Amino acid sequence: MTDGFTFRIDARDGHARKGEIITPRGTIPTPAFMPVGTRASVKALSPDEIFQSGASILLGNTYHLMLRPGEELIAKAGGLARFMAWHKPTLTDSGGFQVFSLSDRVKITDDGVVFASHIDGSRIELSPERAVQVQGRLGSDIAMILDECPPGDAPRKDVENAMRRTTLWARRQITVERPAGQALFGIVQGSIHEDLRRVHLAEIAALPFDGIALGGLSVGEPIEDMYRIFHDIAPLMPAERPRYVMGVGTPADLLEAIENGIDMFDCVMPTRNARNGQVFVKGGKLNIKQARFLNDPSPLEPGCQCPTCTTYERRYLRHLFMSRELLIHRLLTIHNLHHYGSLMAGARTAIANGQFAEFKKSWLTPRDI
Repeated sequence: MTDGFTFRIDARDGHARKGEIITPRGTIPTPAFMPVGTRASVKALSPDEIFQSGASILLGNTYHLMLRPGEELIAKAGGLARFMAWHKPTLTDSGGFQVFSLSDRVKITDDGVVFASHIDGSRIELSPERAVQVQGRLGSDIAMILDECPPGDAPRKDVENAMRRTTLWARRQITVERPAGQALFGIVQGSIHEDLRRVHLAEIAALPFDGIALGGLSVGEPIEDMYRIFHDIAPLMPAERPRYVMGVGTPADLLEAIENGIDMFDCVMPTRNARNGQVFVKGGKLNIKQARFLNDPSPLEPGCQCPTCTTYERRYLRHLFMSRELLIHRLLTIHNLHHYGSLMAGARTAIANGQFAEFKKSWLTPRDI
């Protein structure tokens, strides 16, 4: 592994694992959820509020940061963590997801990707090597390779070509010089095809990456297919390296993945959904817009110890949302991230105690909300 980057497993319960990722900037208890700070900011929250939710690492978006404010400015500021006053570990994606999400603005060849900037339409070339170099300037603790992520309904031929290209790029990227202590993770594609996933996992795992991620999930495929890939592929990923599922998902998704041996997650869902009034609670979710909360003096989630639940009532929070007060974005985001942080902390404790199956069932059991 990269000097200064280590991973250890402290406990197992079936396939579920509890451990630690140790980076030069700090230690990440696993399983871990990474809030998404796309543009060097988790919308509406300060770094202290993010940390209080239980997060120990944040994700930044390479595509957006290289466009604005630019990797050179962030490098001059001392790197992403210092630039955003987080001062703890960060992970940067490579821009690969934007190849999928901005497909109408992208041209992909074996040489790399050409984007039309969503800001001003200017032409941007991103080779596999440049993707790693940009992340080096951003100074993240974990960098991701540039990969090709086909949509969930892509024909098998397209999936196979994305695998071939991702492996081609991976072999080029593993040789690119990186800052001292910066780890590099490989990404496994293969969509919903178990046989293709196995083939691509073998190719990526054969390279000396510090961790391995499953990409190309939660991109339009049926949820039962995503869970099948968790069941069939996650336990086959190298046991001595961190295992990461990218862009996933709901609390139920995370618990399913943890049960099958996944260590790391990121998703915009807890923050984006909060801004739309959706709140995650044990056993389900609620929408603060609903009329039933008009005069409800209960906290968002009884028993939750987040600052929102210990301070505010549902009727006040609904008033803020219906009045379009900006404060509501902060308060619901605080709760949702605290919910995900509590989920991860509870999973770690349950794994250590050999009680993960009971914990999963309890967290997902519907409640009267």
